[in-house]
Amino acid sequence: MSVRYNYAVGRRKTANAQVRLYPGEGRIVVNNKPVEEYFTRSVDLITVMAPLKAAGMEDKLNVTVVVKGGGITGQAGAVAHGFARALVEMDEDLRSVMRAGGFLTRDARMKERKKYGLKRARKAPQYTKR
Repeated sequence: MSVRYNYAVGRRKTANAQVRLYPGEGRIVVNNKPVEEYFTRSVDLITVMAPLKAAGMEDKLNVTVVVKGGGITGQAGAVAHGFARALVEMDEDLRSVMRAGGFLTRDARMKERKKYGLKRARKAPQYTKR
């Protein structure tokens, strides 16, 4: 028995999320945990659920997510990006809704590398006159 699903990959900072959407009753599982248990901060939970709410599909789809890399907030952004891409793959009419919400745009901001002679990417050692 094969189950039809829509698949997409979402990315944010160094986090990658593989998202699968199945027809169902609204169960969301992230790394084998319920979404409320994985994303405990309300801000991250709102970020994750925003594309589904914009599409009006919160209780019409079951979702399984495998997310790796980065921190919790980066992972939340990656999951949201994956949700948006998978929803557009499922129904092309949702593209304008996802684009208007800014969910399809890949946020390319990454941590800047540390430079030699500096303490961090841009912070220089304190100047001493004597």
